[in-house]
Amino acid sequence: MAFAGVLNEAEVKAALDGCAAADSFDYKNFFKTCGLASKSSDDVKKAFQIIDQDNSGFIEEDELKLFLQNFSASARALTDKETKAFLTAGDSDGDGKIGIEEFAALVKA
Repeated sequence: MAFAGVLNEAEVKAALDGCAAADSFDYKNFFKTCGLASKSSDDVKKAFQIIDQDNSGFIEEDELKLFLQNFSASARALTDKETKAFLTAGDSDGDGKIGIEEFAALVKA
């Protein structure tokens, strides 16, 4: 697990189980259940860097689609509907991607 040492494995499993069905992903519930919402700014930044697969400094739509797989390789991809809703929720400046500050705000929402 890419988040070993940052997140509790049982909490991550519970968060993934909670959104196993298509169109059941809710980022607020997910961040709360997996424990990321209560982590330090440094841990949230580490999470961002893991999710930012191409190290562009932003989480783009294709990276969001595979968001759950950062937590478990066997997790499903987000549906297009979930991906767009997640991007809309996090993209406060409207540039079509999520920066570190936007991600931190989303995690703590």
